[in-house]
This record gives sequence, structure tokens and C-alpha cells, in this order.
Amino acid sequence: MPDPGFWRKTVAQLQNEFYELHANVCGIFSRPRRLEILDTLRDKELTVSEIHDSMSISKTNLSQHLTLMKDRGILNSRREGQHIYYSVSSKKVIQAFDLISDVLHELMDRRFSRLK
Repeated sequence: MPDPGFWRKTVAQLQNEFYELHANVCGIFSRPRRLEILDTLRDKELTVSEIHDSMSISKTNLSQHLTLMKDRGILNSRREGQHIYYSVSSKKVIQAFDLISDVLHELMDRRFSRLK
């Protein structure tokens, strides 16, 4: 039978791993360009070229963002011929995006009302 401290340590390690994963995923929301990509893809699937055409960003920079977002599980991609299509992996990602936006609008409203 394992030492009782073993389970506590294991649970704590799992919890810490979860927090690390959570921080990595939430880090996607820390860059304006990534937010713009999420907003662009919110309800559709687009090719890299279509995303690029809708943003003023270099293809290299866009590719780096898309790769990171895909690696973190935020975006899905699929290849069709020479084109790579990207889409948001879960509607819950957009819900989180919108929830954070709502909180920020409330904060801005409060700050603005204090200035009056």
C-alpha cells in the first residue's frame, strides 16, 4: 500500500500540471494578433491566404501565430491540395473570448463613468 502522502503529492502534481496547461492556453489571449485571428475564424474555416488577406500581418508572423495556436489546441487545421484550412477547435474558445471581451467592456464603462 502506498504512503498516504503519495496521493497528496500526486494530486498536487496533477493540479500544478493543470495550472501550467491552463496558463499556456490562456496565453493565447495575451497577444492582439492572436485575438484578431480568433475573431476572424470565429464562425468559419479559412485558408492561410484568406486569413492573411483579412489582416495586415506578414505571412511569417501569421504562420508563427497559427502554429502556436494549433499546438496549444485552440485551432484545428486540415490540408486540401495546396491549401491549409484553419478553424477554431471548440465553440467554447469563442465563448471564452467573448466573456473576456464582456468583462473588459464593463471595466471600460466603469472607468469612463468615473471620468464624467
